[in-house]
Amino acid sequence: MNSALINNYALNPEDGRQWTLPESIEFCKRLARSHYENFIVGSVLLPARLREHFYPVYAYCRISDDLGDEAGDPQTALQLLSSWEAQLDDCYRGHPHHPVFIALRKTIDAFEIPKEPFADLLHAFRQDQTKNRYETYGELLEYCRFSANPVGRLVLYLFAYRDPERQSLSDSICTGLQLANHWQDIALDYQRLNRVYLPLEDMRQYGYTELDLVAQTCDSRFVSLLKMEVERARECFHKGSALVKMIDSRAAFDVDLFVRSGLEVLHGIESAGYDIFRHRPVIGKGTRLRLMLQAWLSPGKMKG
Repeated sequence: MNSALINNYALNPEDGRQWTLPESIEFCKRLARSHYENFIVGSVLLPARLREHFYPVYAYCRISDDLGDEAGDPQTALQLLSSWEAQLDDCYRGHPHHPVFIALRKTIDAFEIPKEPFADLLHAFRQDQTKNRYETYGELLEYCRFSANPVGRLVLYLFAYRDPERQSLSDSICTGLQLANHWQDIALDYQRLNRVYLPLEDMRQYGYTELDLVAQTCDSRFVSLLKMEVERARECFHKGSALVKMIDSRAAFDVDLFVRSGLEVLHGIESAGYDIFRHRPVIGKGTRLRLMLQAWLSPGKMKG
């Protein structure tokens, strides 16, 4: 099993150690800062009073994802995810054991966060072990509802936003980010995990087969197919971007940056002629700095 997974998860609650709350928060902080993709946690604009609450939320999401993708085989992953969910249940009963849940319990109490978004993520990661093809775009959106949208809702809870309108806009952004990630990683997902997120119905529409995917064929069929999927993701970003004007300016900067980053990935796919097999788009430091400057100077005004 992945060594990082052992270090992050397999802390035996029966080993006699009693984790204190400060120790647990520090554990989550170290985990969050050890990952480059630690979303809003690393923002200099994040109010200091919220940082200790973002750490356990991030740690929970990170470990949950690792349990699904790094366990080595589906059966082991399902067992670990079930154990992790049992600890989530214990946390909501007021008896947390793992340091992530000890820290998370304080955050849950402080912001009255329901269990649903945490449990929904586990639903998605379990689904990854048993379902690796999606027949329709609607099926894929339903997967995003569990795999991506809960993260945005958790962030909104931490900023004290609970209304359906903001949650719906957040869902659109998170779905857009998930779709952009899928289209960016079509080759990697297939090679490493045998997962195809391109809807099979759409592949048939353009006459593109799984054998073509194996051969990494980028022809007019694939370009037309991926162009449609990129536009769908872009529509999600444009729909959700209204959220930037409806939330605290410090949170708005990060949300704005997420949208710009997602659109940049889509632009990268287009600039590569949709040949993600040979030109996987990445956002380098220079591009990220440009996007940050744009988000700072022109919040909510995205192009692309």
